[in-house]
Amino acid sequence: MKKKLKVLALFDAIGPTTIDQDLSAELKTPDWKTEANVLAALGALAHTTEHLAIFDDLDLLRQKLESFAPDVLFNLADQFKNNRGFDQNIVSFLEMQGLPFTGCGATGLVLCKHKGISKKILSYHRIHTPNFVVIPRGQRIARPRQLKFPLLVKPVKEEASYGIAQASFVETDEQFRERVAFIHEKHDGDVIAEEYIAGRELYVSLMGNMKLTVFPIRELVFREVPPDEPKIATYRAKWDEEYRKRWGLENQFAEGLDPALVARIEQTCKRICRLLTIDGYARIDLRLTAANEVYFIEANPNPILAEDEDFAQSAAKAGLPYPQLIDRIIRHGMKTLRS
Repeated sequence: MKKKLKVLALFDAIGPTTIDQDLSAELKTPDWKTEANVLAALGALAHTTEHLAIFDDLDLLRQKLESFAPDVLFNLADQFKNNRGFDQNIVSFLEMQGLPFTGCGATGLVLCKHKGISKKILSYHRIHTPNFVVIPRGQRIARPRQLKFPLLVKPVKEEASYGIAQASFVETDEQFRERVAFIHEKHDGDVIAEEYIAGRELYVSLMGNMKLTVFPIRELVFREVPPDEPKIATYRAKWDEEYRKRWGLENQFAEGLDPALVARIEQTCKRICRLLTIDGYARIDLRLTAANEVYFIEANPNPILAEDEDFAQSAAKAGLPYPQLIDRIIRHGMKTLRS
């Protein structure tokens, strides 16, 4: 029988909070689905659980750690002061306190957050990545000649397809300049422009630290998108139900992949996790071309953990029901060696 633990579930909030804030109303809303699912699983596992939502005050967390003294933190805080760039800083704080926590450490979060840096590391290790250029704010907008159209233009540090729209797919220098300028201004961020890789959009979920488990591969299928249109996972393609229905977009288990190809994809994703120092759990987004070439698109440490999202669906298919998945994530978090 595994020992029952004291678990502090850590959330982020979009406004200032108090240490004993009642979150029952929020937990009933779609935006808090992951938090509600995780708390329900922790309850089913009979761990002693408390939760805390933080906005801009880490002192609340310090007080909570003193009063509750958890064995482990279940970290679902991926922003601070509404800024997703600070997820790594929250984790750095936990690392400095020597606290066990779930998911990825600060180094892995930093390397994966910057799409340019992660691609540089992987291409150095001969993992296929699309050709790309990073264009910082304030720099003259020019396309390097070796970068071939069509291109995808996106914020270098956003996630969940934020900042990706149909207009991100550009085929002329004029469109390229317009979109880069738009992201510089609207997202106040640097840009990555990469060659569009035509092919299947695959999502590979992994869990573990030294020994990695790969779950069955998921795919975003584009049923109603005309053959000559780009198939890209825009923000609306991921999150807008009406839009998904209109274009026949569905997340499902990938079908018809040769077992040898699956084994190659699994090995590649394990290498990616190790090279980017990802620990805990992650989802790797890939493109598979008609010639069965595998291209790395991006790595998502601490992907969305809601019960109906790709990561938990893949784990369930592999025979790991949701509460057991949550328990496994906690046990990995407690065993991770943090520097």
